[in-house]
Amino acid sequence: MRVMVIVKANRQSEAGEMPSEELLAAMGAYNEELVKAGIMLAGEGLQPSAKGARVKFDGERRTVVEGPFANSEELIAGYWLWQVDSLAQAVEWVKRCPNPMSGPSDIEIRPLFEMDDFGEEFTPELREQEARLRRQLDRP
Repeated sequence: MRVMVIVKANRQSEAGEMPSEELLAAMGAYNEELVKAGIMLAGEGLQPSAKGARVKFDGERRTVVEGPFANSEELIAGYWLWQVDSLAQAVEWVKRCPNPMSGPSDIEIRPLFEMDDFGEEFTPELREQEARLRRQLDRP
């Protein structure tokens, strides 16, 4: 199963506070463990929401809202994509993670949808289109 592991933002990350050299080294070592275990597919830190934008949808209407956004604890500061055997395995790996923030922090784990999760609505034609797109993404 694939999961997205979401590092939640806080006031410091939203203020653009950079991690210490010690935390960067600890995270680098942790990422190496994830790669060696064959779990990590991708992972990145995100700039503060002040450098981003949101596009709000209402029918055919689109509205762009420039950051920063309120409620920093609801925002994302970084993520990993992992391939794991179970949610329990992902939880065990997250418990080994260095604290990603200088104070209290949260990391959320969410399974990704797989093709079979969509049922009959995901027709053979749509499945083939998805498979073709994934093959294209795998190219160097």
